[in-house]
Amino acid sequence: MWYGYVADAVVIAHIAYVGYVVLGQLAIWLGWIFRRHWARNFWFRITHLLAIAIVALEAVMGWTCPLTRWENQLRELAGQTAQSGSFMGRLVHHIMFWNCPEWAFDAMHVGFAILVLGTFILFAPRSPLRRQPAASAA
Repeated sequence: MWYGYVADAVVIAHIAYVGYVVLGQLAIWLGWIFRRHWARNFWFRITHLLAIAIVALEAVMGWTCPLTRWENQLRELAGQTAQSGSFMGRLVHHIMFWNCPEWAFDAMHVGFAILVLGTFILFAPRSPLRRQPAASAA
C-alpha cells in the first residue's frame, strides 16, 4: 500500500545524498577557482568529506548501503520487485546505460573519496575556531 511511496521517498533521499557528494565537489572546485569564501566553510566541507567517506567504507567493506537495503525491504512489503545490484549501479545503468560490474562502482566510490580527501587537504576549510576580523567602526 504506502510502502511503495516510502520506498520512492528513500530513492529521492538517495539521489539527494549522491547529489550532495557530486555537486558539492563541483561547487568546492568552482569556489576554489573563483576564490569564494563559502567554499572553505568548515561544516560544509566536513559533512561533504564524511558523506563520501561513509560510501567508500561501505565499498571497501562490501556492505550494502542502508538506503538500498531499506528501499528493497519496502518494495518487498509493497509487493513490488526489489531490483538487484547497488543503487548507484542501477541509477547509472538507467541514466547512461552502462553495464559495469559492482566492483567497478566500488572502485569509483573509493576513487572519488580519494579525490574529495585530496581537495580537502589542498584547499583546506577554515577552522571553525578561527575568529573573524571585527568590522571597523565608522
